Amino acid sequence: MTNPKKIAAIITTYFPHSHADVIATKYMKGFPTDAGHQMPRVELASFYSDQVDSRDIGIELAAAHNVPIYPSIRQALTLGGDKLAVDGVLLIGEHGDYPHNELGQHMYPRCYMFEQICGVFAASRRAVPVFCDKHLAYNWDDANWMYQRAKTLNVPFMAGSSLPLCWRKPFLEHPMDTPLETAIAIGYGGIESYGFHALETVQCMSERRQGGESGVVAVQCLEGDAVWKTAHPALALAETACAQIEASPDSTMQDGCPNPAAFLLWHRDGFQSAVLMLNGYSTEFAYAGQTANKTEATEFYLQKGPPHAHFSYLSLNIEEMFVTGKPQYPVERTLLTTGVLDAVMHSRHQGHTRLETPHLANIAYRSYEKPLIRPTAPRPEGATLISE
Repeated sequence: MTNPKKIAAIITTYFPHSHADVIATKYMKGFPTDAGHQMPRVELASFYSDQVDSRDIGIELAAAHNVPIYPSIRQALTLGGDKLAVDGVLLIGEHGDYPHNELGQHMYPRCYMFEQICGVFAASRRAVPVFCDKHLAYNWDDANWMYQRAKTLNVPFMAGSSLPLCWRKPFLEHPMDTPLETAIAIGYGGIESYGFHALETVQCMSERRQGGESGVVAVQCLEGDAVWKTAHPALALAETACAQIEASPDSTMQDGCPNPAAFLLWHRDGFQSAVLMLNGYSTEFAYAGQTANKTEATEFYLQKGPPHAHFSYLSLNIEEMFVTGKPQYPVERTLLTTGVLDAVMHSRHQGHTRLETPHLANIAYRSYEKPLIRPTAPRPEGATLISE
């Protein structure tokens, strides 16, 4: 493109297969997709790295693609000048040597980085689109501050996981205002790190129910045998969801997963949803939703190795926001899933009690209307099969 928009990447650390690599690298090398290799319509103009890992590849990549590295967030956004000089910001605050707190939350400095980004916006009296990778912050107070600050400065704001934009087999997208009664996502991995992915999987589907998302009034985390004993209606859909997982084992969930975890959600409109984490049984994500007349299910499939092309589709939607100035989907989804995840971690820490969440009860929003940029095939094909 003539005079492409300039993008700054603000990252925690940059090593092979890190989130900086699977996102920012594509803004230099291009996006492998099922339909072919697409070159960026924007220019990665700068980046700042908070930590240089012993496996660092960011310095070498930046030199190869003539991307200057700046010693501060402010300079990365001003390109070494006095005022904002970029047209968009990638905030990739995932990975790096940061502590966990007593709840098990990984204390990534996303809020701290976003505060500095917004400081440059405020001083320059101009804001540009920002994408925040994964959940907004590890705790609710920081996440809500980020959301409110973005609103105050009129920042076009997107955030979240690659799960809503990965392959689905069979393809399933609920029409707007589908009369869903309950829904579940199957996940695996760490309670916080991958639990967020599973929350966004169920939320990107359930937000399309009749009336849209209404907010969440209570959350509970369960682990072990208590998961199989609960009567939460969403868990009754677990076998239907797991049946869509192509690589699922022959054993039952109970036999294959000795220590399951469940996140139970009660929504303000009476809707109930859940996440079921099945470590040892599954290494895939899946979804099932139920209406009065039918149950539908699909597998959410992530590419396990390079080029990690599910991040191509996430990045293409981010790029569309950079080009148009309009988010592709509501940031309120990630605000809500961030708040739910924080409540899950508190519930777990407090003996798996049900926690009322009045601070999440009024996060109401509607899902996107415009179709997103996403895979059309049930599994990776074309340029997505070519390693970077």
